[in-house]
Amino acid sequence: MPRESEPSTNARAFLLQALREGTRLDRRDFDAFRPINLTFGDEYGVADVSLGKTRVLAKISAKVVKSSEDRKFDGIFTISTELSPLASPAFEVGRQDQTEMLLSRILEKTIRRSGALDTESLCIIAGQKCFHIRADIHVLDHDGNLVDASCIALVASLLHFRRPDFEVHGEEVHVFDSREREPVRLSMQHQPFCVSFGYYEGGTIMLLDSTLLEEQCREGEIVVSMNRFGDVCQIAKYGGAPVDGLSMINCTMKALEKVRMLDQLVKRKVEEDEQRRDAGGLMAELSAENDR
Repeated sequence: MPRESEPSTNARAFLLQALREGTRLDRRDFDAFRPINLTFGDEYGVADVSLGKTRVLAKISAKVVKSSEDRKFDGIFTISTELSPLASPAFEVGRQDQTEMLLSRILEKTIRRSGALDTESLCIIAGQKCFHIRADIHVLDHDGNLVDASCIALVASLLHFRRPDFEVHGEEVHVFDSREREPVRLSMQHQPFCVSFGYYEGGTIMLLDSTLLEEQCREGEIVVSMNRFGDVCQIAKYGGAPVDGLSMINCTMKALEKVRMLDQLVKRKVEEDEQRRDAGGLMAELSAENDR
């Protein structure tokens, strides 16, 4: 089974010695993210996030399906992740490894199980028809910290997406095309983000947004998921080395600071894209047709 090439003994020793001296190899502070770049596609619901050299693409789609038998008043929301050989030779097509399973599990707990998306707003006819919102996460480049990058892309794509509007006549449902009626935003109840910390030297050294090399040399990982209000969705710890309670509290406080920064960044990018579309998008085209 393919796997990432392990760092050499010299590379590992050099990185750990640099961390003991208070220096990261890319000159970042221990609590700093790599440069974050967020762009949107021509279609609604496509978000491309770069976190340093790590790159993730998220795409949201919607279709009308039969309601679930046990949740007749809710729509359906699913998250699918794909780690392809394009991102790393360690990933295989059709084979789910531990990295993909952990990524899927964390995103499920952070976004879907926390009720970030209001699934009741996706119901069309109770017990009969509803919207199925599907989020596809594609990892394009892997240089560490897939969890944070994927979560940013997923939240951004959900905020950016517009589902088609509809009308109900009896038991008949008419779904409007985007040119017939303006699509509708999804109802988001909150926007949680993941902030990941790698720990070294028994938890005495904590690094935010680890690169792939730093991930390969760490003793364990802590992932804190919360929204800008400080509501914690989950705290996950991976790795055998123990971490004291004070370090966990410090990670949570630092995560809240970073989550508020990410929340502002995503909302600002969504607003900028909306302004760009209003200036020369669908509404301008419809106005021109009306003028003619």
